[in-house]
This record gives sequence, structure tokens and C-alpha cells, in this order.
Amino acid sequence: MSGPVKNTTFLRVRYSETDQMGTFYNSRALEWFECGRTELLRALGVPYADMEHRGVYLPLVESHVEYLGRARYDDALRVTASAAMSGRARLRFDVRVTQDVGGQDVVRGYTVHAVANAAGRPIRPPAWLSALVKA
Repeated sequence: MSGPVKNTTFLRVRYSETDQMGTFYNSRALEWFECGRTELLRALGVPYADMEHRGVYLPLVESHVEYLGRARYDDALRVTASAAMSGRARLRFDVRVTQDVGGQDVVRGYTVHAVANAAGRPIRPPAWLSALVKA
């Protein structure tokens, strides 16, 4: 049995993402989560723009973040995202951000997204979307 679909992408902490203490500002974690899920969808062959062109939108309905370590300006980070269906019309992305060198945890968590139409109303996930994230 295989696990959820995963993708890893890399980024560097930009100066604008740091605070006075020299570490990443806490709200940046959700932006990094967005990078992870965007690149995961791209790797699966359905970038957000294509998904929206097909009439499927993923509004955020829940998020959870655990801050586990530091990341400073210019640190190389590894963002690993996985996706799975969560209920009938929700998609959950689990994300882990680690230091690329040494692998120390920086932040982990998840976001849950409704599967919706352009008007923001929940819809049943199309078969192609369910197939993409099926374990």
C-alpha cells in the first residue's frame, strides 16, 4: 500500500521574511505551505490556474501550524507537501518545512481546503482530482 502523494520543493528565507530577532516571521509559515501545495499540484500536472480553468477552486477552511525551530535569512529550506482527500468535499495538505542542511524541523502543519465552484459553493470533487490524490 502506498502513502499519500508527496512533493518536495526548496526555497531560501528572504530578508523580508525575517523579524527583529533574525528568524522567520511566524505568518510566513502559511506562505511556505502555499508554496508546497502549489508545487505539489504542479508536479501532479494540474497547476492551480488549470484547476480554476476547469471550474475547481480550493478555498481555505482550516489551518494548523506548529513552530518547531528557527530559520534565518538565506537558510535553505526543504518544503515537503502531501495531499489526501479529507471527507467528501475537502482536500488536506500536510506540510513539513525543514532545514535543507541538517534536516532540523522548522515548522509543520496542514491546511484543509473545500472543493468549490467559482461561486465558492462546495462541489463533489471531480474524478480527475480524486484520482490525483488517491493513495
